[in-house]
Amino acid sequence: MNKTVTYHVDLANLPPLTQKQMAELAALANMPDDQIDYSDIAPVTEDFWKNATCGNLYRPVKSSTTVRLDSDVLAWLKGQGKGYQTRMNTILRDAMLRSVRHES
Repeated sequence: MNKTVTYHVDLANLPPLTQKQMAELAALANMPDDQIDYSDIAPVTEDFWKNATCGNLYRPVKSSTTVRLDSDVLAWLKGQGKGYQTRMNTILRDAMLRSVRHES
């Protein structure tokens, strides 16, 4: 038995806010910043940004393609064990990122 519940929301046609919701939003909008309780949020320091990474959860869509490689390059990739296509993708991604950083 499937117990998955799915909700579909049409963002272009949202239901109107209730009076209570509108009152809550108005109260929040009028609240001074110094009265907002941030106690459950860890402070963001310079150390955080030094160790931060960008895109580590990003998984690009894979595309199937045909590539012509020099035989010795392919032999070298395959000679390192299983996963030569993943290794090739990693090498190309590193080169791409170096190029993008160099251009900007």
